[in-house]
Amino acid sequence: MRKLLVANWKENPKTEKQALKLFNHVAKAAKGSSVEVVICPPFVYIEEISAAFKKLKSKKNFSFGAQDVFWEEKGPYTSEVGPKMLKSLGAKYVIVGHSERRKWLHETDAMVNKKIKLALRDGLKIILCVGEPIAVRRKGFAAAEKFVKNQLKKDLAGIPPTQARRDVTIAYEPIWAIGTGRSDKPEDAMRIAKIIKKFAKANVLYGGSVNRRNIADFVQLKEIAGALVGGASIKAEEFGKMIKIVSKR
Repeated sequence: MRKLLVANWKENPKTEKQALKLFNHVAKAAKGSSVEVVICPPFVYIEEISAAFKKLKSKKNFSFGAQDVFWEEKGPYTSEVGPKMLKSLGAKYVIVGHSERRKWLHETDAMVNKKIKLALRDGLKIILCVGEPIAVRRKGFAAAEKFVKNQLKKDLAGIPPTQARRDVTIAYEPIWAIGTGRSDKPEDAMRIAKIIKKFAKANVLYGGSVNRRNIADFVQLKEIAGALVGGASIKAEEFGKMIKIVSKR
């Protein structure tokens, strides 16, 4: 199975010029790699990224996506972007349900579910983010597993298991590890990944302070199909090294 490495640029970089420079560096690093590399820039850069992507001579194992999507195709929804808009620009993936959106924008599982259903209908592949807060993890693995299962049950409600297996990838990101520099222990992430794979019948990525120093510890595990990378993905050399490391696994 080919590993998947997803770059979530979040609200970075500051300018279009920097975004294109980062894109070109990642495209070069991905060329000839055995890893499927996906970059997810902010909405404002997607059109330029799309144009740059079309100019590439080789697009093998390399694609781009969005960090979010709305649950309606069109209408009076100020600032929102529908899945057909993304598809028209050549996007292949979309991240849905990231914990930062759940926290800061109060995104609910019901909202996540509607986004997934429409995006799947329009042909996008989903990277669904789930993960427990530190208060839950401190109660033990049983509590963490229950929390994640509950998220999955609500987020994937009404989606056939065969479609989830084909078009949905689950990114397990313990909330307390995101942006803190403190990743989960590989053996603990593996334990949750097993539960996710059994419950959702989908491939699992690890995310949460993953970088070139620890990524090999996660992707060498058969239960983990790759990584969703945040801060390290906007550091061109760092992310390039991560691609090489994962390619060897």
